[in-house]
Amino acid sequence: MVFANLDELLHMGGHGPYVWVSYGVSVVALAWLLVAPLLRRRALLRDIARRARRDANRNPQED
Repeated sequence: MVFANLDELLHMGGHGPYVWVSYGVSVVALAWLLVAPLLRRRALLRDIARRARRDANRNPQED
């Protein structure tokens, strides 16, 4: 589909709002699918480190 100008591209024959909202929702969903596991991994690693420090302080090993 070829558009003569930017206005036609944005309006897409009256379907523009639906199309652009759909693209926006898709981009947000894909971004969340990429970011959420990274945030969860960071939180888990922080929790593991906190537990390891707590356990090390609770049960100090003597050499």
